[in-house]
Amino acid sequence: MDAARKLGLSTVADKALLAQAQERVARAETLEQVQHIVRATARSLVDAQGATVVLYEDGRCFYADEDAVSPLWKGQRFPVQQCISGWAMIHGEPAIVVDSTVDERIPQEIYRPTFVRSLAMVPIGGAAPIGAIGAYWSVPRAIPQREVALLMGLAAAAYPALRRLLPGGGTPLPVDLREPSHHA
Repeated sequence: MDAARKLGLSTVADKALLAQAQERVARAETLEQVQHIVRATARSLVDAQGATVVLYEDGRCFYADEDAVSPLWKGQRFPVQQCISGWAMIHGEPAIVVDSTVDERIPQEIYRPTFVRSLAMVPIGGAAPIGAIGAYWSVPRAIPQREVALLMGLAAAAYPALRRLLPGGGTPLPVDLREPSHHA
């Protein structure tokens, strides 16, 4: 379980949760199964009120699936430069938002009517992201590093399954949109 150690997961329980998620995602036979496993696992791992799977598609972030206490953005597409999931993909790192009402990366007109007040969004695919996993909470809160590490581990597990099941292996974010330090 070297991946768990690299992510800073130290407890046996964390490692077991991540290993179980990796096994389930690897056995998935359809894109819908992968998305369901990832969103449900993300929500459960970090005790979130919502979770989403976002895929990069032709300059847009496609909110492919979600599991939340109330509907959010499932089925919608947003320009990659105007979306927090796009920010995570462009920067190749987690986007941590403690309070969505004051974070300048958050499009207030889209978030204000929702329950989302804090979130963590992690890229799927490392240096060549094909999507992101998001977790949402209804109150402003600091996101513990353990939770970020669990989501990153889940993203690492989801990547090969999504590459296997997406048409053409998925579309990575173009190099010219990525931050220079994250070019493949």
